[in-house]
Amino acid sequence: MKISFYGQSCLGIKIGDTQVLVDPFITGNQLAKDKIDIEELKADYILLTHAHQDHTLDAEAIAKRTGAVIVSNFEITNHYEAKGMEVHPMNHGGTWDFDFGTLKYVNAIHSSSFPDGSYGGQPGGFVIEGEHKNIYIAGDTALTMDMKLIPMQTKLDLAILPIGDNFTMGIDDAIIASDFVKCDKVLGCHYDTFGYIEIDHEEAKRKFYEKGKDLMLLEIGESIEL
Repeated sequence: MKISFYGQSCLGIKIGDTQVLVDPFITGNQLAKDKIDIEELKADYILLTHAHQDHTLDAEAIAKRTGAVIVSNFEITNHYEAKGMEVHPMNHGGTWDFDFGTLKYVNAIHSSSFPDGSYGGQPGGFVIEGEHKNIYIAGDTALTMDMKLIPMQTKLDLAILPIGDNFTMGIDDAIIASDFVKCDKVLGCHYDTFGYIEIDHEEAKRKFYEKGKDLMLLEIGESIEL
């Protein structure tokens, strides 16, 4: 499993021969738009955690070009299906076997609306159980006791957690979240994109290290392999 970071909460996940793209927000991201060309991104599936613009802005353009299946909650998939795109609707607690592995849609505490203010359903996160590795994509969320349910069914190899604070969990709550999901290997996201969520990288890494955990903060375009 190869995971590439494209800024904010956008990730490319290569699982075997399948390309999964998560929350594509690139052309509107001042930190990413000159580093990542959406015309070059590959996608067989696009996972959307919720409807906010900083998670969905480029989903339509990429799906139209690649023919990717958009996977999200019922309301978000209805929105894109009406535009002629292929979708797979899910809702909280639901699980489906895709060709890249098993996907579960899990709870997140946040809000969800499209840029025009229309309803974007309830926000969520995803647990992916691949053939060899399992990951948790929290999406935008507060710390929640529901996270404790995840390791009851899935042993995680990586937790992808928002750490920018203000709109989501901050560093301290993300450390607790990693305890809840029983995963000490964390990839941070949803930070630095704009003023409200700028963080001190060294302090963040130090806090995780002091708790015996590994926080990875990737450069835009950088990848890791599990």
